[in-house]
Amino acid sequence: MKTAVIGYPRIGENRELKFASEKFFKGEISENELNEIAKEIRVQNWFKQLTSGISFISSNDFSYYDNVLDTAVLFNIIPKRYSNLGLSEKETYFALARGYQGKKGDVKALAMKKWFNTNYHYLVPEIDDDTEVKLVGSKPFNEYLEAKKIGIETKVAIIGPFTLLKLARYTGNKKKEDFKNALVCGYTSFLEKLNELNVKWVQFDEPYLVKDIDETDKAFFVEIYKKLLNKKGNVKTLIQTYFGDVRDVYKELTSLDFDGIGLDFIEGRKTFELIECNGFPNNKLLFAGLVNGKNIWKNEYSKTIDRIKSIETRANVNAEKIVISTSCSLLHVPNSLDSEKKLSDDYKKHFAFAKEKLTELSELSILAGISGCESDARYIKNVELFRNRKNVIDEAVKKRVTAIKDEDYTRLPAFEEREAIQKEKLNLPAFPTTTIGSFPQTADVKRNRKLFKKAEISKDDYIDFNKKKIAECIALQEEIGLDVIVHGEYERNDMVEYFGEHLAGYVFTENAWVQSYGTRCVKPPIIWGDVSRKEAITVSWSKYAKSCTDKPVKGMLTGPVTILNWSFPREDISIKESTLQIALAIRDEVLDLETNGIDIIQIDEAALREKLPLRKSDWYSEYLDWAIPAFRLVHSGVKPQTQIHTHMCYSEFTDIIPAIDAMDADVITFEASRSDLLILDSLKEHNFKTEVGPGVYDIHSPRVPSTEEIVEALKKMREKIDDSKLWINPDCGLKTRGERETKESLINLVKAAKLIRTA
Repeated sequence: MKTAVIGYPRIGENRELKFASEKFFKGEISENELNEIAKEIRVQNWFKQLTSGISFISSNDFSYYDNVLDTAVLFNIIPKRYSNLGLSEKETYFALARGYQGKKGDVKALAMKKWFNTNYHYLVPEIDDDTEVKLVGSKPFNEYLEAKKIGIETKVAIIGPFTLLKLARYTGNKKKEDFKNALVCGYTSFLEKLNELNVKWVQFDEPYLVKDIDETDKAFFVEIYKKLLNKKGNVKTLIQTYFGDVRDVYKELTSLDFDGIGLDFIEGRKTFELIECNGFPNNKLLFAGLVNGKNIWKNEYSKTIDRIKSIETRANVNAEKIVISTSCSLLHVPNSLDSEKKLSDDYKKHFAFAKEKLTELSELSILAGISGCESDARYIKNVELFRNRKNVIDEAVKKRVTAIKDEDYTRLPAFEEREAIQKEKLNLPAFPTTTIGSFPQTADVKRNRKLFKKAEISKDDYIDFNKKKIAECIALQEEIGLDVIVHGEYERNDMVEYFGEHLAGYVFTENAWVQSYGTRCVKPPIIWGDVSRKEAITVSWSKYAKSCTDKPVKGMLTGPVTILNWSFPREDISIKESTLQIALAIRDEVLDLETNGIDIIQIDEAALREKLPLRKSDWYSEYLDWAIPAFRLVHSGVKPQTQIHTHMCYSEFTDIIPAIDAMDADVITFEASRSDLLILDSLKEHNFKTEVGPGVYDIHSPRVPSTEEIVEALKKMREKIDDSKLWINPDCGLKTRGERETKESLINLVKAAKLIRTA
């Protein structure tokens, strides 16, 4: 059986792309040096797949920042405020991604949102009325030729036109229909170029097809591809879907002139049912997504081979027409277990990162073709693996989850009564100012943590250093004039990993980095077994911070849904059960903070939307009906005067505003700056009761917002949000920013707040 990989991690085995890009931004290396490092990563990725025997290897899955941005730039979808800067091609690209502030102008970055139900972020294409959509770039062709030159034939991967138009933001009067013909012409030119190069296969990524597709969008999709496929020439076309099933467009997909159709059998609940009930064309290849591209557990060969046999027998698909594929791009998992030198083999043998998934694909392709594969050593070894996972069950944890009562999900008194109590107790000024939590993780902070982990300094030295940084951070915030203070989070490596380190049931890696956006990488911990709190996690740091100031200090926690969503979860129990275990652990921490005099506690749920089903019909039955109560479980035991905050970022929240209000927090802060405060209309429409802080400036860009810019943002907010409910804050934590830009930005934020108060 043939095998395929939709896409491969592009950050490099040791995050080489991240570090090279950051050096390029600082002017420490040239564009040519950056390009050479990028080329080396691509070549390494291709050879890994080639030597593993992968039949269909992708090119153009590499990106310096984001594939959606790459596709937009390829087709000249560049707003004039960027193209008019007069920057080089690469500088313009990074200005779109990161913003630009310099001699040639001052522009914000494009809006950034979560890529469907993942923690990866894409740049939202922005189309003006006068955008001239056409093929202008050469990146896909250059990378295909680069692979061809070293003897590797690749399928050229590209974001498909339907998904691109559906994800784009339209800033004028024109909508997606007005750009359809121009984009089809652009993709036609793209196909013509592929034909000139004698490319064998092109992969159109159309993940939007797994969402709810109405009749209008269905017709729109069919019209685009009928026109496009008429021009495909000799290039074979694969339409690749992932993150769910294509129940709304399956018949259309199978009737169109595609040569291959990629379907997700991991997250696609109805994928097998669709091919069983409707059949699959015998003139197309089925790229069957059977190896999980989003989680790190070994593939259970017995189940996968049974599924393959079912596809052959019950769905009547010839084995020669089945290609065993990843369920989605391997972008969402770490690079290789080779980098894990300290992790015990007792754990590692259960995991498969990107490189190991190549081996799984290869072995599955062989075993699926062997009659009586159950006697094969590879099969037997895999079966034994799933019989022997130890230290997973904690009966005390399971008993505690079972004992949760309905009233444990409800906080009393009701919000309105609590709000009045809190305003009297805290006595904050109108439009209170605060930050989201973290302050810059400077080189000395990282060095201190590294030395402690290597046992090169004592625990006392480590603590004393962090206390000094906390005191400096609080003094800085008092100097700037912020109303609610944070301690800066200098003790934390990551907002999820840090908590996982203090919870039973977690396993940690050294180098299992995954790209979150651009140069930002995260190292998700692994939920190995039942989860409970081993010890107080943040209490000592918050108590010390409180001793340094007379102003209110926020206790900073990560919420249970985000901890689950930003970890690699177990696959032997439901994510609901795992989340409730975590919720009880964080509840213990909340109550300890309150007991120790912390009056404001922020419980971040940045990833609340991440596992929200992509189909609205499944939102409540499969997710919100337990995810929202899980958050309420965390804070339902606190006193009325304790103010509960939460934070959410870089997702589309406007359509779940009622559910967010139902979290029953006292204050919610949102990312809003990159999306031009579009969330405000939804807040007003749903009579949002919770106090709210829409971010007034973008922390994912190095540019410093002016006081006037922030004032203008606040004026827009006041049109939609009652003054008594409006907080002023950045749109996310400041961990990744520099000290100078952070201080300047916060000074301007406080100035803006004072101007608004006296207006």
